[in-house]
Amino acid sequence: MIRVLVVDDHELVRVGLRYILDGYPSIKIVAEAVDGETAIRLNRELKPDVVLLDISLPGLSGFEVTTRLRQIDPHLGIIILTVHEAAPYPGNLLEAGALGYLSKSCPASELVQAIHTVAKGGRHIGSRVAQQIALAAMAGNGASPFDRLSTREMEVMLMLVDGRRMADIAGIMHLSPKTVATYKYRIFEKLETRSDVDMTRMAMRYGVVAPSVNKNGR
Repeated sequence: MIRVLVVDDHELVRVGLRYILDGYPSIKIVAEAVDGETAIRLNRELKPDVVLLDISLPGLSGFEVTTRLRQIDPHLGIIILTVHEAAPYPGNLLEAGALGYLSKSCPASELVQAIHTVAKGGRHIGSRVAQQIALAAMAGNGASPFDRLSTREMEVMLMLVDGRRMADIAGIMHLSPKTVATYKYRIFEKLETRSDVDMTRMAMRYGVVAPSVNKNGR
């Protein structure tokens, strides 16, 4: 039996996943988590075979959770289940250690197939996500300036756009404020921008974040 940990802060999503997966005797949801810290703790305690992980979580982001889970268990099957289908999310999350990447709009049969594939150590990229990756490749290199960012830079960028202070980012990522400042400088350089406001507008323009992402109105 494949033991699954579900990590999503939306109750309706968790209820829906349990309803779907309870219909498959080969799969068992062993626990649910609403944030990254809880997910990491439950993973240590329960040692699931597969983790279904959303990107947008309170506290630790899906990027950081993926990295930490991979460090704890290099063989863990992490499947990103998210509304973010387009670049640069898939590439960065797969680079961080995820073995699967699915859109939340995927058919239930594809989700089940992905769980079985990843539990065996294989990779599964959802059909909708694969289409977005192919379209981005056809558009040519550099179609989005955010493709230039590393996984770590992407995570820092998302927290800056979310209005978090560098000291808070340093605490979340277990880095020194100086290191976070260095990441910020590199991000500005790669994106060819000069301020958080310009970076936020660029992220909205390229669909990296939703227009309402910045909670501080900056």
